[in-house]
Amino acid sequence: MAKVIVTPETYNLVFFDSGRIAELVGEAADKAGFAADAEIRVEVDERVPLGRTKTVSLDPISIWVEGGAFEDAKRPRQLSDQSVQDVAGRLLFRAHDRLGGGFADAPDDDGLTLPQQVAWDAYAVGRAERAGLPASRSRRLYHFRNRHGFNDVADAAFDRLWNGVDLTWADIEAACQETAAAKEAASA
Repeated sequence: MAKVIVTPETYNLVFFDSGRIAELVGEAADKAGFAADAEIRVEVDERVPLGRTKTVSLDPISIWVEGGAFEDAKRPRQLSDQSVQDVAGRLLFRAHDRLGGGFADAPDDDGLTLPQQVAWDAYAVGRAERAGLPASRSRRLYHFRNRHGFNDVADAAFDRLWNGVDLTWADIEAACQETAAAKEAASA
């Protein structure tokens, strides 16, 4: 299992356990294909109850999350194993993509457009689900439709991404261009 370092080690505002987070992220890293000697750093901002997340570095792999991203939606301030694995799976599959070469042309997380981010998330979370991590296909489909359109073209693109294997950044961009063209044609 990858070496996972979680900061902070102790929490004052939420009831999180850094050891449990490290264990769950390590399991997600294994399923995303990271080697046992990989180092992954997770920084949790417990002061923010929102759910933003991003990969801040690939060497070592470092992810940053607002506390709400790991929180149980039905039990405020409590850690949710499912949320940790959902977030970690999505970000680690995307980090693995970046390190694999087929995504060398992808902008960093801050440079992604919302449609690009949502399309890449569909691809990442689809693989995470097939690897055994928790995922909500219907939630991801709704996010995808919000950014790419509520139409058959968008649904077909989502299915290709969700079920995709060995896709590249060019495939993500092509799906985004296809759905944008369908939205433009529908509004014309």
